[in-house]
Amino acid sequence: MKKYYVTTPIYYVNSSPHIGTAYTTILADVSARFQHMLGRSSFFLTGTDEHGDKIAKSAAAQGKSPQQFVDEISEQFRVLWPRLNVMPNRFIRTTDADHRAVVQKVLQRLHDQGDTYYGEYEGLYCTGCERFRTEKELVDGKCPDHGTPPERIKESNYFFRMSKYQDWWREYIEQNPDVVRPERYKNEVLGYLREPLEDLCISRPKTRLSWGIELPFDTDYVTYVWFDALLNYLSGIGYDQNPEWNGLWENSEHLIGKDIVKPHGIYWPIMLHAAGLPIFKHLTVHGYWNFRDAKISKSSGKPIAVDPLIDTFGVDAVRYFVLREMVVGLDASFSIEAILKRINSDLANDLGNLFSRVAKLIGDHFQSVIPEADAGQPELEELARNLVASAPQWAAEMKWHVLIEETMQLIRATNRYFESSAPWSLVKTDLRAAGTVLRNCCESLRIASVVLYSIMPGKMAELLSRMGEPVGDFQLETHARWGLVRGGARLSKGDALFPRLDEKIVLSQFADLISGTTTATEKTAPRASAVTDLINIEDFRKIDLRTAIVVAAEKLKGSDKLLKLQVEVGSERRQVVAGIAEHYAPEQVVGKKIVIVANLLPAKLRGEVSEGMLLAVKWDDKLEILQAPDSAPGAAQIS
Repeated sequence: MKKYYVTTPIYYVNSSPHIGTAYTTILADVSARFQHMLGRSSFFLTGTDEHGDKIAKSAAAQGKSPQQFVDEISEQFRVLWPRLNVMPNRFIRTTDADHRAVVQKVLQRLHDQGDTYYGEYEGLYCTGCERFRTEKELVDGKCPDHGTPPERIKESNYFFRMSKYQDWWREYIEQNPDVVRPERYKNEVLGYLREPLEDLCISRPKTRLSWGIELPFDTDYVTYVWFDALLNYLSGIGYDQNPEWNGLWENSEHLIGKDIVKPHGIYWPIMLHAAGLPIFKHLTVHGYWNFRDAKISKSSGKPIAVDPLIDTFGVDAVRYFVLREMVVGLDASFSIEAILKRINSDLANDLGNLFSRVAKLIGDHFQSVIPEADAGQPELEELARNLVASAPQWAAEMKWHVLIEETMQLIRATNRYFESSAPWSLVKTDLRAAGTVLRNCCESLRIASVVLYSIMPGKMAELLSRMGEPVGDFQLETHARWGLVRGGARLSKGDALFPRLDEKIVLSQFADLISGTTTATEKTAPRASAVTDLINIEDFRKIDLRTAIVVAAEKLKGSDKLLKLQVEVGSERRQVVAGIAEHYAPEQVVGKKIVIVANLLPAKLRGEVSEGMLLAVKWDDKLEILQAPDSAPGAAQIS
């Protein structure tokens, strides 16, 4: 049996998972499921990257050991994936013993063959990226991904002779043009290769960083986090231990975001080749999810939490939205309004409503049994046949947005057929003809359910089960053929498959996220009561609430909701961007003594840095800034 191996990046545990990391993982899960439907043995790997500078610093800031810190954050990823119906074959951690062994084995091999050397290096180091940046990569002297100026570092380290293999890699890409895709990212990699490659610094001295995998040939150094992390793709499938590893590796598909093209598109293939190993089959790169015109990520200050989305919209609707909304390779915009529109239009109106209407007529006029009637409708049959024939190619090219849209075109055509045939009238004059219409609609619904099963496994299994169809180990070619609906099977209408969402209610639930008055990671899902999640008192004490005086205010250009405030926290001047413009004019807030969260990491809102968050009370359609007593001095701590 032909195998299929798909990987996500292993996620760095300096922050919690968000919708950006969830997207890549859903993309991998859907790919693995669909390839299984094509008769391939699929293996899906994800996990967490747990070494490096940022981890050590984040752990120290919380008074924890690095191991304790990574255990806690890694568990957040492990717990989230089942909530998203994501089913990896392995969840790897770079602190796993078998991974450490593979890293040291490859390092020793490269060292023994003379592909590493010891030397001194001075360069611009971005802690956020955990790698050296060139002057050409900077934007206005800052890292383009983190918006911070890199630090100039000079130290002695071990280096990998990456430049030695530059010509080989360029020629390989030219001979295998789809190894990096889409084409724009292949061209980006070739762009790096047009300039002389620097050798890669692959170590960090323990005098600066001890949290990492020791070099096997010098225990005074630990392995550079990117060299360590990339090797998970081998250790995760039992490289050098499991005799089956190469059968998977030769069909490997790496899925990554565009911010990590250079490590995956330059370091990784050259590392593999130097170690005498074959290259991955594809490196597929997707764009950013943007929220309010900025990349969704922890470093951007705009991480969108996944749990409240699942709680409000349902896991299958979230999976459907992200796969339908993003064209792999391009950026996509995230908004609550877009999710609402997609769910109510595609899932509630088109798919869910078709099933409800068909089920009601079968229940009312055929004793809830799918009619043993003649079946066949040329237009629908052709659409279904073309859909099933094209789906494998769309999946191979990661064109999930096309696969979804073409499946919905079949559903929309079936809705038109249902309307034009008017089975609700036919049941009064020609019951058999009405039965034929309803059976044809069931055929379309069944085929669409099988095609969409990898994307919405929960809801599509439920739909098939309601139609009396067996739910299990689907094979696309076998199960997505016209004419397989089982006449005589009992159909159960049940509740709405995708209830239509009330836009006003949902938008009010996410009002703070939409307006930007709270951090994007705050849970905004509806609660059964006003009681919030309990936290430990020690966690609460980490929040630094301070009084501050607003000394200047203005509306943020291009936004109807945001004010840009200049506030004095004692002798310190800060800028705070707050979503209060619909309730306060700028002149109304100047002079107010407000309360702010003073120890939040700076975040960018519409291109402006916000160095804190003001507190406000909101009820119904009203919002009022929480004010400190006039007698309180500036920068007084709230306790």
